[in-house]
Amino acid sequence: MVDVLIGLQWGDEGKGKIVDYLAANYHIIARFQGGPNAGHTLYVNGQKVVLRTIPSGVFNPDTLNLIGNGVVIDPITLREEIEGLKAIGIALDHN
Repeated sequence: MVDVLIGLQWGDEGKGKIVDYLAANYHIIARFQGGPNAGHTLYVNGQKVVLRTIPSGVFNPDTLNLIGNGVVIDPITLREEIEGLKAIGIALDHN
């Protein structure tokens, strides 16, 4: 089964929060379009985290998170995001 969550308007619709909430029910979470100009703001263990490129399923250790070829990647923003996630103990390299 495949479910797709899309936004129907510009601006913050809460898509990242919904994906984060539902991620435990899925094996794979993929971001398929967009760019780093907008972010998904989440609170993880009381700490504010803004994701701009990495899918918000990253907080579930049993979920594979993919960045699709329709996503615009700013390498500097992506590196900062990865370093920020590692700093709060989120593993991005699963064996």
